Amino acid sequence: MSETNYNPFRTAQAQLDQAMEVLGLEPSMRELLRWPMREYRYRLPVRMDSGEVQIFDSYRVQYNHARGPTKGGLRWHPDETIDTVRALACWMTWKCAVLDLPLGGGKGGVTCNPTSLSTSEKERLARAYIRAAGHRMSVDRDVPAPDVHTTPQIMAWMLDEYETMMGYHHSGVITGKPIPLGGSAGRNEATSLGGVVVAREVERVLGHPIKGARCAIQGFGNVGGILARLLHERGAKVIAISAVDGAIFNEGGIDIPAALTYYNRKMQQLGGFDGGDATTNEQLLTCDCDMLFPAALENVITESNANAIQAKVVIEMANGPTTPEADKILHQRGVFVVPDILANAGGVTVSYLEQVQNTYNYHWSLKDVHSELERRMTSAFKDVYAEYERIDGPMRLAAYLLAVERVAEACRLRGWV
Repeated sequence: MSETNYNPFRTAQAQLDQAMEVLGLEPSMRELLRWPMREYRYRLPVRMDSGEVQIFDSYRVQYNHARGPTKGGLRWHPDETIDTVRALACWMTWKCAVLDLPLGGGKGGVTCNPTSLSTSEKERLARAYIRAAGHRMSVDRDVPAPDVHTTPQIMAWMLDEYETMMGYHHSGVITGKPIPLGGSAGRNEATSLGGVVVAREVERVLGHPIKGARCAIQGFGNVGGILARLLHERGAKVIAISAVDGAIFNEGGIDIPAALTYYNRKMQQLGGFDGGDATTNEQLLTCDCDMLFPAALENVITESNANAIQAKVVIEMANGPTTPEADKILHQRGVFVVPDILANAGGVTVSYLEQVQNTYNYHWSLKDVHSELERRMTSAFKDVYAEYERIDGPMRLAAYLLAVERVAEACRLRGWV
């Protein structure tokens, strides 16, 4: 598979195939786990502010529900396809299993350019999606959440549309909501905080300290921006950050609070920020740093640049940032890669905690949410690292072996295979 015909779902299947081969799973189990159990496509007619009707393609994939109701975000992106959604739902299945959550994996997507939509158009699109997909959602079937370009406000519109359709309240059907509608404290920073917990565990097992570490973060949105702040607060030296319009590099360390202020004021752009030298997203990935955090989209570390990666540790805060070919190169070079299904699992973990709170109609304190997130992320890292030491292979394979075996066991217990 070359970069020119990159397909994220083929990447997801290749990662899965390697684990299933090592586990020696029977052919019927392999065939079951390689494909989504359910997938839906919708065409959404939405009246725009101009009065014209625009048609949007949208998707929802419920990959595997052997361990519980499917769970996963909803992305709005111009490049969204059924295969990107399949891949993300597949990765979500293993992510939930690595964290040992009683959930399956799902994902949704709408092919659109959200930056070109007005607030009222976004609301109409959100409600149209629920009118199409809502009858296949419930707290015990499929639970969406925010993802790329979707927000707590969009989740609020979706929740309202769902409850209007169904005629009853159940806030747990959607997570990532505003707190007044049943959202959880700590959800906004959950993915980033989970990544910091993972970095701390890497320090524990490998001796690479966070304090003073030169960190490069590709992506400065909700995940990357908060991650930069948290690392900065813990004494790390963030030397490179990036947004869609380019990257900034400063060997002496970037003033992260100033960068965040500038980024938010400039509508999620970093161009013109005077806190460092302008560079590119591609150059950021290969800069001289101790820890690299890909926190944007998939397929950024490939066979073309894997040999040029200078980081000692790569912590995958995005989904699918490393291709299988690049994985092999990084492992051969001794780069320690913490895979996405472990590294960025803080978001789904707190989404699960939000479901738990909604179920018994009670809010936990921020301290309690952070404590439970840290406990679960730490436990998952220790489980994966123990498997890593046992197999003497990549951390990704170790994580997949744990996750796939847990899902396969649930399938067998149900009598599916």
